[in-house]
Amino acid sequence: MKRFHREVDGILLLDKSLGVSSNAALQQVRVLYGALKAGHAGSLDPLASGLLPVCFGQATKVCGRLLNSGKTYRVLVQLGELTPSGDGETEVIERAPVPTLTAAGVDALLAQFLGHQQQIPPMHSALKFEGKRLYELARKGESVERPPRDIMIHKIARVGAEEVLASNQLEFDVYCSKGTYIRTLAADIAVKLGTLGYVKGLRRLHVDPFGELPMYTLDALSTETFEQLAGRLLPVDTAFADLPRLDLDAATEQNLLLGRTVAVESAPLAGEVRLYGDSERFLGLGEGQPGNRVKPSRLFVAVAETASRGSGRGPRPGGRDGRFRRGPRT
Repeated sequence: MKRFHREVDGILLLDKSLGVSSNAALQQVRVLYGALKAGHAGSLDPLASGLLPVCFGQATKVCGRLLNSGKTYRVLVQLGELTPSGDGETEVIERAPVPTLTAAGVDALLAQFLGHQQQIPPMHSALKFEGKRLYELARKGESVERPPRDIMIHKIARVGAEEVLASNQLEFDVYCSKGTYIRTLAADIAVKLGTLGYVKGLRRLHVDPFGELPMYTLDALSTETFEQLAGRLLPVDTAFADLPRLDLDAATEQNLLLGRTVAVESAPLAGEVRLYGDSERFLGLGEGQPGNRVKPSRLFVAVAETASRGSGRGPRPGGRDGRFRRGPRT
């Protein structure tokens, strides 16, 4: 039997464990599902744990959108010490005294980091300079100028008891925009506190738009049957829950799937919409046009698949061909 032989569509919210790379975790999950096509949306370093969205089949088209979404992290900062990488990957190279901290004082300082701001990416990052990753240069002891990037801190708040501060550690949750480097944020907070700091622990709690939906560890998934694994998948359209919904009749659906701009009485004048067919099946995304028309922008259903379903020859969930797909979102 081939290792990857099933057509799987959907999104798995994987709880990545410490010590494993995002790509290694992806490949392990892909083997469990036997999925022909899979990708992840937003890498987590081996030293970080938490939510890693894994997209299968048609859902791989949403990876780029999820990369641009807001994310929430729980961060543990070791105060009074500095490492070149900003985390535990490298050894401590500098130490500094930690002033006496109070919960009220720390909370007030964290509030100063709310809102739009600019951040200089760290040298230990995957950004490229003249074709080379910055972390490759950093490991050679080299440093280059990095232009600042615009980021947004939506929420930031201390967690844990005040006794944590007495142990020269600070733990906080932060909800931030894409492009935010948590290691840089932690180091900047430590400097504002009058000391040094590096990220000792990092866990991604949420990725928009999945909110409080449950995530699953690889160990738990490894004990499940294939039917149970299928039940862990979210429908593809879950990634677009923030967009308005537009339902099409059968004739309009067929024209849209051929790439044509279609007339829909309730269509908006502009902006993205979720498109659903006559059977409430998610078709993809469209752009509202003047004159109550919708132009397809990204389809998640192949025309051939639609034709085969119409003739009754399409694959059936749980059929002998070993395929499965989630049903239409209601």
